This record gives sequence, C-alpha cells and structure tokens, in this order.
Amino acid sequence: MFEGQPKGLYALALANTGERFGYYTMLAIFTLFLQAKFGFTATVTSNIFAGFLALVYFLPVVGGILADKFGFGKMVTSGIVVMFVGYLCLAFPAGNNAVGIAAMIGSLFLIALGTGLFKGNLQVMVGNLYDDPKYSAKRDTAFSIFYMAINIGALFAPTAAEKITDWYMKSHNYVYNGDIPALAHQYLDGTLNGEALSKFVSLASSQNIANDASSLTHFASDYINVLSESYHMGFAVACVSLIVSMLIYVFGRKTFKHADVNVKSSADKGDAQVAVQELSPAETKSRVVALCLVFAVVIFFWMAFHQNGLTLTFFARDYTDATATGLTRIGFDVWNLVLIAIIVYGLFAIFQAKKSKGRIVSLIVTLASLVLLYYNYSGMDTVINILPQKFQQFNPFFVVALTPVSMAVFSYLANRGKEPSAPRKIGIGMFIAAVGFTVMALGSFGLPVPDSLSTTTADYRVTPNLLIGTYLILTFAELFLSPMGISFVSKVAPPKYKGLMMGGWFAATAVGNYLVSIIGMLWGGLPLWILWGILVALCLISAIFIFSIMKRLEKVC
Repeated sequence: MFEGQPKGLYALALANTGERFGYYTMLAIFTLFLQAKFGFTATVTSNIFAGFLALVYFLPVVGGILADKFGFGKMVTSGIVVMFVGYLCLAFPAGNNAVGIAAMIGSLFLIALGTGLFKGNLQVMVGNLYDDPKYSAKRDTAFSIFYMAINIGALFAPTAAEKITDWYMKSHNYVYNGDIPALAHQYLDGTLNGEALSKFVSLASSQNIANDASSLTHFASDYINVLSESYHMGFAVACVSLIVSMLIYVFGRKTFKHADVNVKSSADKGDAQVAVQELSPAETKSRVVALCLVFAVVIFFWMAFHQNGLTLTFFARDYTDATATGLTRIGFDVWNLVLIAIIVYGLFAIFQAKKSKGRIVSLIVTLASLVLLYYNYSGMDTVINILPQKFQQFNPFFVVALTPVSMAVFSYLANRGKEPSAPRKIGIGMFIAAVGFTVMALGSFGLPVPDSLSTTTADYRVTPNLLIGTYLILTFAELFLSPMGISFVSKVAPPKYKGLMMGGWFAATAVGNYLVSIIGMLWGGLPLWILWGILVALCLISAIFIFSIMKRLEKVC
C-alpha cells in the first residue's frame, strides 16, 4: 500500500491533514452554533450551511483557473493565509445581532475563498506526481492514501470540538443539553408556553436554576452566550492547525517541487523533462464531456452524503439517545478508534510483510494495541454522555480503517484483471449510498415529526447504533466514489485544463452541497422516513444513469 510511493505524496497529504482537522472541527459544530447563537430555524440554518459548503466546493474552480495561470504552489500558500484570517475572524465573538451575522458571513466567505485556492490545487499536485511513468500505476492507490490522510484530520476534529464545548460549559457550571438553546430563544422571545414552557423549566431545574421568571430569563440568556462562546473557541482550533499545515508544506516542498508545474510554466521554462500529452480536439472534447457526465452524477451523492453536517446532526441531537452503554461506548472514545485502526493495519502488515522481522514487529504492535484497547474500554464509565457532534468522527474513522480493506479487495481484483473501472466504482458507490439512507428510513418509522418535539414528552429517542451503522454504509459508498472520482479527474483531464477540471469536480460537489439545504428546508412537518426516502430515490436514479452511459465513460479511462 505505502511501498514505492514518492515522498512528495506524504508531505502533501500531511499538509492537507492539518487543514482538514481545523475545517472539520469547525464543521462539526457549525449548524449547532448557528441555531444556538442566533436562534435560526432549520430552514435558515440549512441555507447558510449549504451556501457555505457550496462556496467551499465551487471556489476551487476559480482557484483552478488562477493556478493554470500563476501556478499551483502559489495558490496553495495564498489559500492557507486567507483561511487563517477567516477562521481568526470567526473565532472572535461579535454578538448575535445584525453586526454579528455580517461578521460571520464575511468570515465564512474568507474561509471558502482560502479553501478554493488551497484544496483543488493541492490535489492536482498529488496527481502530477504520478504523471511520471515510474509511478503512474500507483495513482489510484495514492489518492486512497491521500484521502485517508484527510480523514485522519477529520477523525480527531469532533473530539476536539466536544472537549472544548464540554470544558467551557462546565467552567460556567453548565452541562450541555441539546434541547435547551431552542427553548431558551423561544423563552426570551416570549413565544414559549404550555408543555414547551414546562419542559424548559424542567431543563433549567436540572442545571440548578430556580423557576422564577428572573432566574429563568438570566439562565436563558447566559446559557446561549456561554454555549456560543464555547463554539467560538472551537473555531480557533483551525487557526492553530493551519499554522501546522503551512510548516509541513514549506519544509516538505523539496519533495514535491517538481509537481508544482502547469502547462504555462513548463512552456516558459522550456522544461524538456515535463512531457505534456498532446490531444486532438476530438479527444479533448470526449474527455471533457465524460468528466461533465460524471460531475452530474456525483452532485446527488454529495447532496445525500453531506447531510452528516446538517439533518444527520439534527437527528443526533433531537432523536438519538444522549448516552451510550455496553459495547457501543467503545466508539465514543477517539483513542479507542485509533487503536482499532492500528489493529486493522497491523493485521494487514502481518500478512503483507515480505520479511519475518516485519511480521514480528506488526504482530507485537497489533497485540499491544489489543491490550491497550481492552484496558481503555474496561476503564470507561458504565454510561457515557454523548454530544451530537461526536457522531461525526465515525465517518473519518471508517475511512481510515476501511481504506486498506478496500485497497486489498481492488488489488486482488486487479491482479485477476477484474477490477472495476473508476466510473463503475462511482456507480456502485451510488447504490451503496441508497442502502445507507434506506437504513435511516427504516429506523425512522414511527418517530414524531421535528415540529412536534418541543411538546413531546414520551421517550422516542433511538439507539446511537442507527447513526453509526448508517455512517458505516455511507463510508463504503464514499470509498467507492470520492477517491476514485478524484483519481479519474486527475487521469482523464486534458493537460492544459487540469486545474479547471479539478475545479469542475469541486463545482459539482458545490452544487450537491447546496442541494443539501433542500432536505434541511423540508425538516419540520414531514415524517423523517419520507426525507430519507427522497435521498434513496435520487441515489438510485443517479446509479442507473451512470451505468447506462458506462461504455462511453470507460472509453476515455
């Protein structure tokens, strides 16, 4: 898996890991922040969240165009600086009035712009490393490793966000409860009455607050402010992670400097070592059309997949048990997940090592990790509390743990000449995504609609394993689609349009991310199984479409 890869891959992957850690720390709490601080409805929150994600994935088109003219490396470093300024601004509390909203939107635009300059161009440089015939056969494996590195950063992000929130709330003698912010806003607005008011008084009492009007008013305001401040502190984590990313990028530059080349810079330097493939106009057109068809399909995958930061987070907060017991607890400690991942890699290393010394070392590491895992699990509380953002660590964990499994399967098939093409993998991924939301639909039957939750006192919450299982299935879909899609773009894109075509991949992702808001806007009066059913239908239609044009796509592979 790691053998024979160019050193530049690891420098670029680690630089991306740091940036992604900060980004996913911010994203883990973003929708919770919007509703807690500003009291936004699900519809408003959905539009802001989807609009931000759309910008994050659309602006790489601009970044690609600029990189084709000025160079990939310059855009990457510029992107880190712009993102740093954006996160720094977002970390400062600016009130929950119009000024605060404007400051937040300005910060989000800077973050999106910086990401647009950074994200796609870094991945183009990874692809350029494999234009060398010496490494070309390892392109798909490289992007799987690169994608795994992204998710290592994302794996620790929810825990960082949770620890900061938990610590800051406790320092003000509060305990996090996901029901309180919305009720507190309604209380301050004077719109809370009946059973909803009784529920708020009961929750305030659980925080040791008296039930007189003055105490409740102070509690409602103070709880919102303290929780919002904890989220601002979480955003500051991204600033630190970007400094680390910049250091890795600068000091590792010598390992990938030769990949920081576009057609223009190659021609200006007269670099004979950089071979630019010449394509006829017809070949160029067929490749661009094939890529655009793939882009059209993945729109609906990202529309479904990125519900993880929106409606699946709402589901975690509003419909999922806030505690875990038994074996389920093991997944809510990030270090347990790290040990499990090490065990997976250790087992693969035992069988793949070429020398007995390597097998022995792998066996020792695997056994030591098993012992530590048992020790850590045995020391956990019988019942542990769960913050909703914690569920977002399961997807990156599954990516990291399952990457060697998927690569082993694809390698086995490749050795027998049966490995599916990249477009075929994308189609399979769409089918798997449909299965994931089918599980959510089945698990949501009989649950009350979101609009009735404030007056619902019956126990309706479901086991955390429903979301964990869904994230597992969606991760399988992601592994079939995302790294393979990026590799496909890198391989098929006409040389003089590499930056633009990688930007096109992100533009398709941007459209999908904006469409995420549709499910969020429907969140309220519709039964949940209908919402998940919409996503199932879209994924199935997309899968059928891509298989219907498979011959055309495989011609350009």
